[in-house]
Amino acid sequence: MKLFLKLVVLFAVVISCNKKEELIIITSQDLHRSIHKVTEVMIHDIFSPPVASRIFAYPNIAAYEIVALNNDEYKSLVSQVTDLTPIPVPAEDKPINYQMAALIAHMELSKRLIFSEDKIEVHRDSLYANWQEKNLTLFENSEEYGLAVAKHIGDWLDKDNYKQTRTMPKFTINTDDDSRWQPTPPAYMDGIEPHWSKIRPFVIDSANQFVPAPPPSFSMDKGSDFYREVKEVYDISQDITAKGDSSEEIAIAKFWDCNPYVSVTMGHLMFATKKITPGAHWIGITKIACEKTNSDFDKTVFAYTKTSMAIADAFISCWDEKYRSNLIRPETVINQYIDENWAPVLQTPPFPEYTSGHSVVSGAAATALTSIFGDNFAFDDDTEIPYGLPIRSFTSFNQAADEAAISRMYGGIHYRAAVEVGVGQGRNLGKFIVDKLEMNGKKELVSK
Repeated sequence: MKLFLKLVVLFAVVISCNKKEELIIITSQDLHRSIHKVTEVMIHDIFSPPVASRIFAYPNIAAYEIVALNNDEYKSLVSQVTDLTPIPVPAEDKPINYQMAALIAHMELSKRLIFSEDKIEVHRDSLYANWQEKNLTLFENSEEYGLAVAKHIGDWLDKDNYKQTRTMPKFTINTDDDSRWQPTPPAYMDGIEPHWSKIRPFVIDSANQFVPAPPPSFSMDKGSDFYREVKEVYDISQDITAKGDSSEEIAIAKFWDCNPYVSVTMGHLMFATKKITPGAHWIGITKIACEKTNSDFDKTVFAYTKTSMAIADAFISCWDEKYRSNLIRPETVINQYIDENWAPVLQTPPFPEYTSGHSVVSGAAATALTSIFGDNFAFDDDTEIPYGLPIRSFTSFNQAADEAAISRMYGGIHYRAAVEVGVGQGRNLGKFIVDKLEMNGKKELVSK
């Protein structure tokens, strides 16, 4: 019996040694699925739009730096992105799969930045099991390197002032000034991320590099610019709600709502309906563009990285202005001065009005994507299908950005100045990023 067991073990060892190690191909779809999983977890965990932008950016940068180390078509972000230092170089005696290492680093950092780590781990472990089965040595080498890069980028992100802002005081409401932002119904939440301008930016020089022109001065004099903007929001709302379900403006408003936490009140019960953030919507558009162009893994990482940095810096810039101008929302003004029973089409988000976050982010993201895929890039945006909304089609990223911006007026949550100045603020910031970064060894398209 003992002899038989020894022969079985010997046979197993021989089979294992003779097993041919397979080539492992990491595709762009592997990255798309991982980012989609991260987006699902962010929705589940209810991250605010600014925080969500940070969660997208760092894992993409980690993956990109590994890609750039192995692919001469892409240039490292070291010396281009604030305080980033060179990633470790893999050991020469340990062959690795660079795309696998990039994806491992991406998943590891994503897991670190969200709350529900187990959901990322389930996705990661399914990939690990497949890779281990195909080529254990290559997997172990790639995992070791990917985790080393994740630690390096993790040490860098720990110094972006995020942790410090978690302990800073809540935003103080100024009740003595009618022009200042007040919490809005139904939840009357505190102002979200009042210290986000203190987060270290990625590419822009500082949070206040792109300070927009100030909004119209608060005045309810019927001849004032501010009153005209308030009245315009009210009149548009009355007009489009009268059309009911046939209103194209309401369809646009709902498509670009992207409010990660909409409070719903039923009697004494309050619950939330969860959606993606504005940044996540543009990350979804990045996926659409990559798939339409059949972009390989490396170019897909490049597109996600450039776009996510533009989005993240746009939030820093926008939030700097929001809590400086601290402007009151249309809902509060209209209820106090025009119609106490009026409610906007969309639920008002819990932070000051000017400038429009979605407008700034859309302008920046569209500019980054245009620099990669071109100005006349038509696409069908199916990002909102999981939330019960139909596909909308666009002839360019800039057309989509313009629609995203005006959607905030249709939704009744922003004045015209906030959306028009906001999308311009985003485009100026995006152009700065496109002009400053040298990421692609091949000549990129000129931004417009």
